[in-house]
Amino acid sequence: MEPTPESTLESTLESLRESPLESSCSQSTQLPPLIEFNDAVVRRQGNTILDVEHFQLEQGESIAILGPNGAGKSTFIQLMTREILPLHRDNPPVYFKGDDRATLADIKSVMGVVSSTMQDQITVQLPVLEIVCGGLFGTLGVPSHCVVTDESLARAQAALEMVGVGHLANRGIKTLSSGQARRVLIARALIHDPEVIVFDEPTTGLDPEGMFYVRKAMRDLHHAGKSIILVTHYPEDIIPEIDRVLMIKSAHIFDDGTKVEKLTSDRMSALFDVPLKILAQDGFYSLVSAY
Repeated sequence: MEPTPESTLESTLESLRESPLESSCSQSTQLPPLIEFNDAVVRRQGNTILDVEHFQLEQGESIAILGPNGAGKSTFIQLMTREILPLHRDNPPVYFKGDDRATLADIKSVMGVVSSTMQDQITVQLPVLEIVCGGLFGTLGVPSHCVVTDESLARAQAALEMVGVGHLANRGIKTLSSGQARRVLIARALIHDPEVIVFDEPTTGLDPEGMFYVRKAMRDLHHAGKSIILVTHYPEDIIPEIDRVLMIKSAHIFDDGTKVEKLTSDRMSALFDVPLKILAQDGFYSLVSAY
């Protein structure tokens, strides 16, 4: 009997893991939240760019974060990943897995990040496999002073296979289409087998084919046990498997709840301050102008 796509994906994930996924999932009800914000405020040059009274994301939970440009979505993610810090409070404003002193390294071991801006940072021709191996060092490519082991190369190849671009391993990254390159970056985020994948506006600049494969990758990873944190402007990016939607506007949480409750024409129009209409079919949502 030939293996199904699902069993193939699962076996690929197993090659990246050091311990079975089931052992961590079985304890999920006893675990502290992945992320908790309480009175978390970020200011730059005297201006408040994010002010979160309370937010909590459980371990194993997926979420989509929506909002207009400049609303504070990127700052929200950087607060999660500890790339920026909030104003000091007597009671810690940010907890990561119950720890208010988690380091950037602690968080990077749990979260992988894919963003459209990362693709713009690739300015030289490098082999795809080297781009993926760079995820082990937090770089786009392998630093000259670092050595990539055969085991690391195998993990990189497995990650590429997982998102359907294993045949591109020896190609130069600059020779790929935008959609192919975006999937290479997803593989880069997967090389250390993170629990959570952050997709920061993952379909920006892609054609419909590229969008399809990036969204498919999100669905495949979700079914393989990964949590997804999706940041986007577009409901079309929200895969059916993501049920919770967080809306950010003017540096504050505007709304938070299920897709059925929050992805409505009225709420989206209020979020973006223009008349919009939501269309829904088979678990997918799309956004069009109301006029």
